[in-house]
Amino acid sequence: MPTILLVRHAQASFGSDDYDVLSAVGHEQTRVLGAALARRRLNVTRVAAGSVRRQLDTAAPLAAERGLEVEVDPRWNEYETDQVVEHHGELEVSLTGTGAGGKEISSRQFQAVLDSALAAWVASGATSAATQSWPEFLESRTAVLAELAASLGSGETGLVLTSGGVIAAIGAHLLGGHADLLPGLNRVLVNTGITKLAVGRSGTSLVSFNEHAHLDDGGGKLLTYR
Repeated sequence: MPTILLVRHAQASFGSDDYDVLSAVGHEQTRVLGAALARRRLNVTRVAAGSVRRQLDTAAPLAAERGLEVEVDPRWNEYETDQVVEHHGELEVSLTGTGAGGKEISSRQFQAVLDSALAAWVASGATSAATQSWPEFLESRTAVLAELAASLGSGETGLVLTSGGVIAAIGAHLLGGHADLLPGLNRVLVNTGITKLAVGRSGTSLVSFNEHAHLDDGGGKLLTYR
């Protein structure tokens, strides 16, 4: 049976001018993730990622260790956070760690605004003023997943380095299409958390969600959510 591992990218740089750069913790998470995957002795035949730097920099060493190239597809990219917050958020916040008037905000404050914005984005359906509506986002992410699943042979594993919103959307879809689960699933995903999918005759099934035992040896220092 083929399997797919959806892995959230390592920690990026919330509160900086360029969120898309891996932090020092993010680089260590990537190293620990690589060691954990090596212990599983998986037959990884494809490594995929979106086109953003935080995903690619997490994927690159994992692909290199296996002599593979990273297959880049923007459909593995995160939803447009700024667009979702701008059109559906109750307050002005940014991944640069600032709010209205340039006031500094914490990651927790940002998350609270994002949670409600995601819920409103989902509820708005195709009427959203954001660049990409929730139905469009879900359709494209489930389509790229289906294409990957169809390409894998028995015993093969596809490794995907993507973002929390993509994993949460796919998780909600596989759990019966309950879109209202998106904010809650998105909120708990940790950096380099592993979600395992099994590809069978009846379709793709969710086997495990957000595994992160590989981060335990860091004494809590490697466990991050943004």
